[in-house]
Amino acid sequence: MSTSVIVGGSNGLGRFIAQRHADRGDTVVITSRDEARAKEVAGEIGGETTGIAIDLARPETIAPSLASVTRVDHLVITATQQLPNSLADFNVAHAIEAVTLKLVGYTETVRALRDRFAPEASVVLFGGVAKDRPYPGSTMVTTANGGISTLLNTLAVETAPHRVNAIHPGVVGDSPKWAATADTHPHIPQTPIGRLVSMDEVAHAVEFLLKNNGVNGINLVVDGGLTAK
Repeated sequence: MSTSVIVGGSNGLGRFIAQRHADRGDTVVITSRDEARAKEVAGEIGGETTGIAIDLARPETIAPSLASVTRVDHLVITATQQLPNSLADFNVAHAIEAVTLKLVGYTETVRALRDRFAPEASVVLFGGVAKDRPYPGSTMVTTANGGISTLLNTLAVETAPHRVNAIHPGVVGDSPKWAATADTHPHIPQTPIGRLVSMDEVAHAVEFLLKNNGVNGINLVVDGGLTAK
């Protein structure tokens, strides 16, 4: 039985991915900043799912928080901070939290768990197409996602022979964040497939990155062709 660790698995795409892994019989560990939330969602997901508290914005606490994890076959890190932050109205505290969580926190999570990686363990980091398509208030989201696109290169080298890849979803139409505007989002007419991508499509792409042993150190964009135009 495989053990899947989904950091940020208590909501959104992380929860959707965790549910898929639990439904196929994996042992699943999900995380949230809030321990009660992590345990509540783990109970809702069911199967062999447990919830623990991790705050990626406090990297010094990550390793102790992961002490209960004894094996990792699949590590998916989805956690993010997306508070609006523009140059014209720059919030330094929010900016520090955003880049610390995504770049330092992601790196420390991989480092802390590396000694428990199974022989064919793999890692997927979440970025996003804001790295290529900034929007008003995305200053730090764009910066952090751009950092993920190069962070994976050094992680793929330093964790070898274990694989590290990154996924960069576009706006996900049926996700809790975007469902209310799924039919009217301005990206729809700009996207060659004529619609937003779905959570199932993103999760399927994550599975590909986790399981294809020949894929390593790549940035996979799942946006329906938005950034191709």
